[in-house]
Amino acid sequence: MNRTHLLLTALALPLFAHGQDLLDPIVVTASRADQEESSVPYALEKFSAKELNETKRRSLPEALIYTPGVLVQKTTQGHGSPFIRGFTGRQNLLLIDGVRLNNSIWRSGPVQYWSTVDPYSIADMELIKSQGSVIYGSDAIGGTLNAFSKSSGFLDEEKGQFFTHGSAEYEYRSNGEGSHIGRLEAQMGVGGEYGLHVGISQKDFGDIEDSAVGLMRGTGYDEQAYDLRFDAKIATDTILTFASQYVDQDNISRWHRTIQNPGWMHDNHVAAAGRWVANDFDQERSLTYFRIAQENADQTSWLNKWTATLSYQTTRDSEFQDRRASAAAAFSSTAYQQLQDANARTYGVDLTLESIIGPGTLVYGLDFYHDIVDSFAKRDTNGAGLINRPGARPVADDASYDLFGAFGQYTVSPADRWELSLGARFTHARAAWNAYRAGGSAVDTSGESSWTDLSGSARLSYEIKQGWSLYGGISQSFRAPNLSDLTGNTASLSGLDGHGSPDVDPEKYITYELGTRGNITDSVTVQSSIFFTDSQDPAISSYVSGAETFVVNADESSIYGVEAEIAWQLNEQWNFSAFASWQEGKSTNEYRTPEERWQTRLLPFTASTALRWTAPSQAYWIEGRVTGAVDADRINAADQAADNQRIPTNGTPAYIVPAIYAGWKATENLNFSLGLENVSDIDYRQHGSGNNEPGFNAILGVKAHW
Repeated sequence: MNRTHLLLTALALPLFAHGQDLLDPIVVTASRADQEESSVPYALEKFSAKELNETKRRSLPEALIYTPGVLVQKTTQGHGSPFIRGFTGRQNLLLIDGVRLNNSIWRSGPVQYWSTVDPYSIADMELIKSQGSVIYGSDAIGGTLNAFSKSSGFLDEEKGQFFTHGSAEYEYRSNGEGSHIGRLEAQMGVGGEYGLHVGISQKDFGDIEDSAVGLMRGTGYDEQAYDLRFDAKIATDTILTFASQYVDQDNISRWHRTIQNPGWMHDNHVAAAGRWVANDFDQERSLTYFRIAQENADQTSWLNKWTATLSYQTTRDSEFQDRRASAAAAFSSTAYQQLQDANARTYGVDLTLESIIGPGTLVYGLDFYHDIVDSFAKRDTNGAGLINRPGARPVADDASYDLFGAFGQYTVSPADRWELSLGARFTHARAAWNAYRAGGSAVDTSGESSWTDLSGSARLSYEIKQGWSLYGGISQSFRAPNLSDLTGNTASLSGLDGHGSPDVDPEKYITYELGTRGNITDSVTVQSSIFFTDSQDPAISSYVSGAETFVVNADESSIYGVEAEIAWQLNEQWNFSAFASWQEGKSTNEYRTPEERWQTRLLPFTASTALRWTAPSQAYWIEGRVTGAVDADRINAADQAADNQRIPTNGTPAYIVPAIYAGWKATENLNFSLGLENVSDIDYRQHGSGNNEPGFNAILGVKAHW
């Protein structure tokens, strides 16, 4: 066992000893109904805006870095995609206030779309791992993340009194060329009647650097965002909500593919240099929804609660590729410039109801999402300028996608301290396209496919004592092929051309899980779980030639793992926490040699521990954290060769990284914060990422509120 393995084992040992006392907050994502956290029969993680700010999380994917069972892969500094229990991208479900953001143009593998959610607009988040398809439908395989937007909090204000609040904050990140982040918020309304929240974020991220590669030119980018939410109590038991948010990101470079990437060498681990002149992305995303929620005070009524939501979303991805080796290189069939653009408009409706039936509670409803997709591509092969190239569209043009679901979940207590949940969902998905060109075709073709599914789940929990429970269960997951699976045409890995397949089949999964969570003493809180996920017909990218991949269905795959975390409130001033996780998985399919392979981007054994001190006055605090991972060497030679700019030879090297965070409440209205990340200034990267993490980085923040 090498030094890194020994150190990580030492980090994880405290997991089997002690934790901290926490309250039993309410969770809604697990069942679409209010539920005490300790009784949720799933592995659950909760994140507050305060926690994200204190640990200086820069993006939504990075918010999950200190989460057991999650590998946060960053294709580039502006694109991040969490691998939750081995699954990423469109195999995880992302929600904003319960509205699904996954749409039919999400491509395979680590996707960039999670980075289009501004973390400054989020009040708190809930991550349910291995939830399955019953509650929220297709895609919820590895996990379901529900991010709740900030609001005015008008129900907590003095009833009938006008209120106004606001805040302004600024953050500077020193690494590389430096980054500047600004945020302005305002809330106003009448307590108990209505409230308005408005927020604006402006971000200028500079190029980052580390001790081995140096300045990674092209890793910086700009981002602008706004979020608005209006809530009003229109009746004694009824609340109306209108929310709107928008994010715009410019000039995000897939740095690893470009000649700005000189390669990386760390001992016997070597990542290849980039080969293209440029690979730049612009992204825009918007979400607007109306919601009416009613809770019936009459407990004898057949309908206790109901929520109806209408939503409209837009997603636009624009990618520019300059596939030449230098700006002066000649154009050719393999060295050309290309612009791809995809635009999806999504209309959604969601109805959720809750009724007490017999001794238990039934949560049931339906949801429907309709995508309208337009796309185009232009290419320059002779230096004369970009001209239309329909065969290079990133996804079929003039296309549509429908996703309908009807679900129900019944929860009952069959005996004292026991709780049983049984659920099922019917899903119907339909894809249609009128302008698709398969590889080499000169003519647009149309097509249509549809699929149906019935998924179920069974979960059981036992309350050991108040606030501490055991749980276990079986959950089925279903993912219908989307338009990218069927008609996609995008660059993947280290510059291969990835294509969809119109005949790809749906994916089906089943997950078995056993775990425990809760306060084992007044000062100790633990959560641990083991899981096993088995798949049928998983969609993968298979290498057909040296420069192309196609989406095919593998024969089978499985992944299993262990996760554990603990928190221990040592006394009023000192708090200790730690986590560790490990996974293993393989897949089998006839399209690859050897047929049985490691799952791509498996989370290596990872551990983290933190110690925090808070002053008796609560005016200031300081926290030290150490996080590390062993070598990510469970890789296949063909996978590594196809993605050698991101995955070095012999896998991604191990690392141990210390960080320090601190805060000071200078006055009632003024707060200062400090983060010192990668204090040892080592060169490292998260497994599968396209660039190294920043070297030493000082993060300074100030926030004024009124």
